Amino acid sequence: MKLVAKRLDVVEPSPTLAITAKANQLKASGLDVVGFGAGEPDFDTPTHIKEAAKKAMDQGKTKYTPVSGTVSLKEAIIRKFETENGLKYEKNQIIVGTGGKQVLYNFFMATLNPGDEVIIPAPYWVSYADIVRLAEGTPVIVSTDISSGFKITAEQLEKAITSKTKVFIFNSPSNPTGAAYTRSDVEALVKVLEPKDIITVSDDIYEKIIYDGLEFVNPAMISEKMKEKTFVINGVSKAYSMTGWRIGYGAGNAEIVKNMDTMQGQSTSNASSISQAAAEAALTGDQTPVAEMLKAFDKRRKLIVGLLREIPGVECRMPEGAFYAFPYITGVYATPGFKRLLAEKKESSYSKLFCDVLLDKYNVAAVPGIAFGDDKAIRLSYALGDKDIEKGVARIKQMVEDLQK
Repeated sequence: MKLVAKRLDVVEPSPTLAITAKANQLKASGLDVVGFGAGEPDFDTPTHIKEAAKKAMDQGKTKYTPVSGTVSLKEAIIRKFETENGLKYEKNQIIVGTGGKQVLYNFFMATLNPGDEVIIPAPYWVSYADIVRLAEGTPVIVSTDISSGFKITAEQLEKAITSKTKVFIFNSPSNPTGAAYTRSDVEALVKVLEPKDIITVSDDIYEKIIYDGLEFVNPAMISEKMKEKTFVINGVSKAYSMTGWRIGYGAGNAEIVKNMDTMQGQSTSNASSISQAAAEAALTGDQTPVAEMLKAFDKRRKLIVGLLREIPGVECRMPEGAFYAFPYITGVYATPGFKRLLAEKKESSYSKLFCDVLLDKYNVAAVPGIAFGDDKAIRLSYALGDKDIEKGVARIKQMVEDLQK
């Protein structure tokens, strides 16, 4: 008798979480490990948000809430969408979940039937394809690369659409590349999508982490017709450094939200009442900490890209958003030392082999690009201090120099 459900045959554990866990184990053993793996800000949650959580506990707000979120948090989310994005929603179009990942999971479980196709531009966040498979959908991967700024074109999108296409995933700014779409980029995609019977999922989790004055735009913001066909997912984890609070939210078609509510009601029920109070304070309170974090990330972005560009065989574009660098290391693959490693280890993924050696021998944790659908690169989170960035990139440079021998 097989003990594990067959649906898990097509799903793998999150590589980002696995690498972070291994790096933490090595640190606990006393090694000086630089961790570029974690996808979370290194700042503390702003004080006024923590105070709101304490106040909620003192006031006894420790009971069940409505499955899809408290009324007051939904009202805060509605105000956020209207004032920041020009999007109007009703309460029955809003759902709050235990992190953006749960909202995304429930969306696909509520909308996909076996065989429905979901277009996913690559490089992509590690969980997109696996969540689609769990919901019995079929991921359709459309590859982009450094030459296109890691952005899908309207022509690529049009070509990928078939009679089975149900959903298109849009993520800007992007994890893992930091690429952000301009208004004209989004308008070109909307021109393809608007006439089609396709739902667009807009993953806006890095909305507030965007640089150089670039305007944030998602497909729902382009036209009312497109808004009706777009489901927007966001949360407080990245912008407010609240990853552990586990609050995400979604907005869109009321029928979809109703069915997501049913899904959630039969699994986790409501998100933490305390975390919901904290999220409300995040959305309605002082936004100064967000600006301060963005300023620090911008400085680190320029630092890490500048250092990476000094390494022979490494090509790195400047990300427009998020807090990730996604350098191409194909030049390193051609070195004599790397070719010897390939012969010794028999590893099919070049980026995984690179990251394994980088962690085991140089005490630097990075995520292989293959986890995001692009084996030519590695992902480095620069959500850590300047000294650690400098030390970590110096070790990467040392590894590359050693491989050239």
